Amino acid sequence: MNPSLSDIESLARGAGEILRRGYNRSHQVSKKGVIDLVTEIDHLSEAYLLGEIRQRFPGHQVLAEESGVSRGREEQAWFIDPLDGTVNYAHGVPLFCVSIAYAAGGTLQLGAVYDPLRDELFSAEKGCGATLNGDAIHVSSAEALQNCLLATGFPYDSWNSPRNNLDYFSRFTRLTQGVRRLGSAALDLCYVAAGRLDGYWELTLNPWDVAAGGLITTEAGGLVTDLEGKPEYITPPCSILAAPPAIHALMLQNLQSAA
Repeated sequence: MNPSLSDIESLARGAGEILRRGYNRSHQVSKKGVIDLVTEIDHLSEAYLLGEIRQRFPGHQVLAEESGVSRGREEQAWFIDPLDGTVNYAHGVPLFCVSIAYAAGGTLQLGAVYDPLRDELFSAEKGCGATLNGDAIHVSSAEALQNCLLATGFPYDSWNSPRNNLDYFSRFTRLTQGVRRLGSAALDLCYVAAGRLDGYWELTLNPWDVAAGGLITTEAGGLVTDLEGKPEYITPPCSILAAPPAIHALMLQNLQSAA
């Protein structure tokens, strides 16, 4: 049995309610790395999602941030980030979401990203366009970098890695109206899909960070690739570049010349 778009939208809202109830309270915070945090809410949200998927879609493979790969049929695969923006969440910054994607036969088919504080549900089904709370969304019509607002993020090993994105950040800051670091890859992608941002790039991500948002941006008319312009942006090690086609070409040119 395959899920429908309404199925994953319902799951995203259910997990989002867990995030909403736990927001701005004291949390049990642990570290997966020096600056890579996890809270008890991450685990609660993931447990809810895994339980629902196992009950309703038994035998499917699930790749989730906290528990890794749950064995199942690879041709029916889920990508789950139960709380994208954990560092924001742990500090009380109201920018975070739930991200869920489903792939059949290795191709992304469904995606949902839910921001519970704003009650914003971004979703898409392959070939059917993208929506925000049921209304169609589209990428911006920008054609020049000087008219663009971009977003990016930085890897958790940026303290000691030479591939820390700072050179790219500096370059695009001087070419655009600004570069934002919101702290949630899934929301960055959805904001590109909705035309709130004109482009987004990031290095050193995981499939669950970008699967849903990548599909949503593509269905909203954007072009989504890795930083070399290749289409396999959910194949580890993940990097991503998402923008309207004209801006994507300009961003790719600058990323390659700065490499």
